[in-house]
Amino acid sequence: MSSAEPLVSAALDKGLQSERKLLLSFLGLNALAGLSVGVAKVILSLYAVALEADAVQLGLIACAQSIGILLMSLPAGVMVDLHGPLRLFTIGTLVSGGLYLAMPLIDSASLLCLLILLISCFMPLRIVSLSAMFMQQIGRVGVGMAGWFRATHMVGMLLLGPLTAAALLETFGFAGSYLTIGATFFLLVLLAPGVLRHYKRPQEQRRPLSVVELKAQLLLLGSDGLLRYACLREFCIQAVNQFYTFFIVVVAIQSFHFERAGAAGLISAQGTSFVLALLVMGRLALRLHEQAFFRAGCGVIGAALLILGFTDAAWGLWLGGVSLGWGLGMLQIVNISWFAKIGSQRGQGRIAGLTTFVGPAGGLVGSAVGGTVGHWLGLQWMFVLMAGVFVLFLVSSFRRSAHPTTKSSIL
Repeated sequence: MSSAEPLVSAALDKGLQSERKLLLSFLGLNALAGLSVGVAKVILSLYAVALEADAVQLGLIACAQSIGILLMSLPAGVMVDLHGPLRLFTIGTLVSGGLYLAMPLIDSASLLCLLILLISCFMPLRIVSLSAMFMQQIGRVGVGMAGWFRATHMVGMLLLGPLTAAALLETFGFAGSYLTIGATFFLLVLLAPGVLRHYKRPQEQRRPLSVVELKAQLLLLGSDGLLRYACLREFCIQAVNQFYTFFIVVVAIQSFHFERAGAAGLISAQGTSFVLALLVMGRLALRLHEQAFFRAGCGVIGAALLILGFTDAAWGLWLGGVSLGWGLGMLQIVNISWFAKIGSQRGQGRIAGLTTFVGPAGGLVGSAVGGTVGHWLGLQWMFVLMAGVFVLFLVSSFRRSAHPTTKSSIL
């Protein structure tokens, strides 16, 4: 053995440890970002009610949270590759934090809707920056931690956010709560340089923001079959997740006579299962062949949706919800890994912008189309129809194996 080999091995180990330490610091930043958003979402709903918003105004406020994200995700992706995530994250966080500080001055639901729309236009600068940074790190430390990005954000936003919001409102009221939210945003600005300054921008992917570049970003979906397929999966994952989250309460109360607390528990059970899968299943994804892990996830989701669609007992809703969360978590791990691989070739910012656009678009379609079709066929039948989508993904996976079109390890 050469005397230099132990030194090389030690250097590689040290480099990997450094990358993992950076990744853990990033996950902490991501969790705090998710917590701040989760608190803001809960308090927003209660503040709108306090301003006596009617049903139409409440709907508009809910939509306003997504419109800006859909409008600005693609430009944010281009700007991250051009300027790096630190500058974009800082701008988006400072402006959003400042607007949250102004929230107690709002005295009407209409103005509240306009302010939320403005905030939603700056949120993609934060989301896309964090996503691009994480995808680059996954390319270095491996798929074993791919699910941690979404998991840490969900823990902060969905689990800790509501509890923290309740405590803040009880202690400080709306004005003090929004002051705390704004302060948290400014804390994120102070913490971000220690993590985001490590992002490396390939020179060849720095293209100025223009209509032509935005069009080229969308045209990637037409020219890159792997990216198109990954975006389609992300769209469907978010559509199913949003449909379940929104309508399972209606199904549980109307068809199974659940109490409100029990119906809400179905959402918590599915969300907890989703997060746990993201946290613990990455190691299994490393051990199994990518295709086998993907097919297993499709199988779990398909079975869960069929249980939800055909069950006539309360235990079926619980089993279906927990299984659905687990399967969606498995597919999310694989999808994040695939996006990271594609981003290393196409530009992490551009791909992060696309994923930030596709996910919310899927959620909106899942709620709107699912609710409309479910009104005619019955909401439980929508679960059965959605199961067919993942059966098609499963069949497509086998067909791709039988007739490979690329040497890439990405399906």
